[in-house]
Amino acid sequence: MLLGALGLGSVAASGEAQGADIAIVVRPDVPVENLTFAEVRRLFLGDRQFWTSNVRVTLLVRAPGARERDVVLKTIYQMSEAQFRQYWIAKVFRAEAAAGPRIVYSNEMAGELVSGMPGAVAFMVADQVPKGLKVLKINGLLPGAKDYPLR
Repeated sequence: MLLGALGLGSVAASGEAQGADIAIVVRPDVPVENLTFAEVRRLFLGDRQFWTSNVRVTLLVRAPGARERDVVLKTIYQMSEAQFRQYWIAKVFRAEAAAGPRIVYSNEMAGELVSGMPGAVAFMVADQVPKGLKVLKINGLLPGAKDYPLR
């Protein structure tokens, strides 16, 4: 049941936007514009749990099978799907995190939840970022830049 509670069950593969850069998005009121790649990694590993003293980070992660998830697992987490599941089960079990990431099933769902949830952070295909969300720079670069790390 813990896997289901973490939303880590399997889902059919998504054929969305092959080869596009992946953007890290937040609400405009999140007080961050740029993160180093190491900070992005700490954020998605659940090691950074607050943006400020009173705004908790809520991770939104695409469901298994999505290309965006595959890119993030390979690039940010540097884990397989099985390692990712085990990582979050262990982190929650050790009480190092209250819960694992919330699972989203589309870029549209990610955008809606980020818009409505203070402190939420998600990743999505860069050319599908809805108006009203802030795309965070990674190492000073936005999606589309030559050395942008999430492709």
